[in-house]
Amino acid sequence: MPNGLCRVEIDGQQRDITDTDIERLIASDSKLMVQVAEGVGKHIRDVSSSHIRNIYGAVKQMEMSVFNYHELVLLKPKMAYAAKRAERDRSRTATDLKNILTAAIDAVGNNEDRFQRFADFFEAILAYHKAYGGR
Repeated sequence: MPNGLCRVEIDGQQRDITDTDIERLIASDSKLMVQVAEGVGKHIRDVSSSHIRNIYGAVKQMEMSVFNYHELVLLKPKMAYAAKRAERDRSRTATDLKNILTAAIDAVGNNEDRFQRFADFFEAILAYHKAYGGR
């Protein structure tokens, strides 16, 4: 995607989601977080719930323990592997999810408060994925 991480529908219009958008929503923009989560959730509805939940489960475990930046960064290769596997099942949108979540991890950095916002963002994506009929 030349201008963004992926293209999703927000408020009835197609929009490229950029690294800057992800940085803003992880830093402080809750309204943008919900809008992007809804757009991404709808966009990835062909991605299996188990694909998403495998990564989400790891995030929830991190959320329940002491924040560990190393563990968070190690989600990136796990997501890359899972996205490639999902592509074999004809789900190219899994790569879009990987791109969004990778940018969000980068926006978290080593900041525990931002990690919590990342976890909230991921949870919102999962909720919208299910609301839009995710499989």
